[in-house]
Amino acid sequence: MSPAPARTATAIAVLFALNLVAGPAGAWPFGAAKPAATAPTPSSTAKPAAPTAAALAARRKSSPEERAAADRLDLLARSAFWAKEVDVDPTDAQAGVEFATAMRLMGRNAEAAEAVQKILIVDPKNLDALLESARDYVALNKGFYAIEPLKQAMAIAPRDWRPVSLMGIAREQNQQPDEAHAAYLQALALSPDNPAVLSNLALWCATHHDTAQAETLLRRAVAQPGATARERQNLALVLGMQGKMADAEHIMRDDLPPEIADNNLNYLKAVSGVPK
Repeated sequence: MSPAPARTATAIAVLFALNLVAGPAGAWPFGAAKPAATAPTPSSTAKPAAPTAAALAARRKSSPEERAAADRLDLLARSAFWAKEVDVDPTDAQAGVEFATAMRLMGRNAEAAEAVQKILIVDPKNLDALLESARDYVALNKGFYAIEPLKQAMAIAPRDWRPVSLMGIAREQNQQPDEAHAAYLQALALSPDNPAVLSNLALWCATHHDTAQAETLLRRAVAQPGATARERQNLALVLGMQGKMADAEHIMRDDLPPEIADNNLNYLKAVSGVPK
């Protein structure tokens, strides 16, 4: 049990939001490009100019190899790439989902939700689009609206742990803690020792004042081969909420720049009542 359960629940609840967006908010100015200066109107007899090679390239879809390479771009460049692909073919499901994901990772959650809805209009059974739609609503803290696309995703892929784990977060946001807990357990049954699922279940335990169980689950999560900094930082937070500041600091400083680690540690000390 945490010595300060109310503060612990508040602090860990923040993590549910923080764990949904894996990148800083951005302000990439997507939209219509600035129009070029208007050229004189050609005569009705003039032949149209032949399109340049660059213009032709801009009108075609990228190859599978080019799309695979886009995953290695930085976030802003990746966003621009997929924005162009959507412009070429607004019904391209892969492009629409990738563009929405990039928007969400930049913190532009409403735009992400709008982008993926356009794909679901033309392809309502697209699993990736349903999952992205749910992630966008959860990122907006509107878990209620994520429930229906997640139900559809679970019907399409009943053995896939991802919609079930997301359902847990959506139910938590919808103030259905028992249903959220059941969803996390179901996801863990589908994907045993999955670090992301273990982490979500641990955060549920922490918000319900069982930080000892949360620590156990997170130590199990970080021991898995697929564990990321996210799981480690969740462990650091739970350790800090229990007053184990030295252990929390050690984990934080392994993953975070000094100034961010300092800010996080000061926050933990404030919510847990530990003197700075």
